[in-house]
Amino acid sequence: MSPTQPNPIPNGMQTITPHLVCRGAADAITFYGKAFGAVELARLPGPEGKLMHAMVRIGDSNLMLVDEFPDCGSLGPQPGQGSPVTIHLYVTDVDATVERAVAAGAKVTMPVDDMFWGDRYGRIEDPFGHQWSIATHIRDLSSQEIQAAVAALGS
Repeated sequence: MSPTQPNPIPNGMQTITPHLVCRGAADAITFYGKAFGAVELARLPGPEGKLMHAMVRIGDSNLMLVDEFPDCGSLGPQPGQGSPVTIHLYVTDVDATVERAVAAGAKVTMPVDDMFWGDRYGRIEDPFGHQWSIATHIRDLSSQEIQAAVAALGS
């Protein structure tokens, strides 16, 4: 009898999963629950109560989190200082989601508006310095229609 080989991508996981470093990962889990309806899937406490690993599910996607561990080079962005990474989140009601995120402590960095590519779209910064773009798709457009809209921006 040969042992069963494990699936190289564990059941329930996607090929790419964001993994955020947060100063205060436990607080981030609470925020993501209030703002985005995140459901906690796993939590692994480590030294001094810091989280060595955690995972939440938002909609149909997993998000991993960990506390900062500066001695290991694990640092998160600082609120108000920007981040080179934006996490994009599609939702059924962008206006309500952004409103919930702001009520939970996020800052709007781009107000929600209808965009030329067919999404109602806005951006926030969460209290942990992570950037989020949030959208609801409202119109299906061809690539030609989108390109024409881009060209019209320059005129």
